[in-house]
Amino acid sequence: MRITKDEIYKIAALAKLNIDEDEIISVESDMNKILAFVDKINELPLDGIEPLEYINEDINVLRKDEANYTVSQYDALKNASMKDTDYIKVPKVLG
Repeated sequence: MRITKDEIYKIAALAKLNIDEDEIISVESDMNKILAFVDKINELPLDGIEPLEYINEDINVLRKDEANYTVSQYDALKNASMKDTDYIKVPKVLG
């Protein structure tokens, strides 16, 4: 399979890229090399080989999601520079 200049112009338009004629020649050459390299996969005997879904066999290795309270409201408010009666005040960031 070979890619043409017209196809590269279409891809560039879809990607919103402005490329000139010199770059088109370079991209066409690079794309054809990439496609030739990927086409080599068709030469391999891949009958009976399952596609790889995951690199490793690990199943969910995350810890259980449990709520635990390590800082009390009193301690959090004690260390806040600006506070209301029950809340920490922060500077306004949105207009």
